[in-house]
Amino acid sequence: MTMGLRPLEAAHWLEIDDRRDAELALKSRLLTQVPEVVVATRPPGHAPSEELFDEVLAWLDTYAAGTVAAAPRQGDHPVVAAARLVQEDLCVLVRDDVWRLQATCVCFPSRWSLATKIGRSLDEIHAPVPGYRDVLASATTGVFDRLRGERPFWRLNWTVLDDPALFQPESAREAVPEDVNQWFFRVERQTIRRLVATQAIVFTIRNYVCPIAELARQPEFLEHLRAGIEGAPPAMQEYKGWGGVARRVRDAVG
Repeated sequence: MTMGLRPLEAAHWLEIDDRRDAELALKSRLLTQVPEVVVATRPPGHAPSEELFDEVLAWLDTYAAGTVAAAPRQGDHPVVAAARLVQEDLCVLVRDDVWRLQATCVCFPSRWSLATKIGRSLDEIHAPVPGYRDVLASATTGVFDRLRGERPFWRLNWTVLDDPALFQPESAREAVPEDVNQWFFRVERQTIRRLVATQAIVFTIRNYVCPIAELARQPEFLEHLRAGIEGAPPAMQEYKGWGGVARRVRDAVG
């Protein structure tokens, strides 16, 4: 297990594509219908969220001019106002005794509950992840402590699910169906950057979902998928809901 961080240029902090209107519309519906599920804030996160909102506006003005005609706040908490403008989910972490999640708008969770994370430390947030405490906990805290405003980073996380929906807050991890053609490959593009004024850290999550059947048309994709699943420890395979997946991929590869 490694964090797999890569340096990130400012121009690529956020990503915009042709799904923007649909995804922002879905965010808006979720913020209206289930705000208690997709938003969680605490007082220490307010000032950093104000700075984050300004940073999102500045980025859009610099790298996506014309994308946003105005920046209505609608009485929202600033982390929500910022999240309404971008396809990414946004998390703000503030350092006291440890790094804690203090403000967040996550409309597209991948089978985890936001309510169980707010106010928690990095170690507590990642406690369910097999091997995190022993392998990654100290390294992750070290990265957050040393992160400088001019040096953001990005990484990728992926899994195989039986549902293409972006909004999946339920924690239950069912085994995927037998038929490979009913699977979906979900990738999270995650970034971390420090806010200069408040010294808080922003963690962004951008989700991409594609049917396995479509990706399988690319040479060697299924073979690489099989290798990635088989290379994961058994505890991680169970945590991800990958029971029997590698076997079924081998059968599909032939």
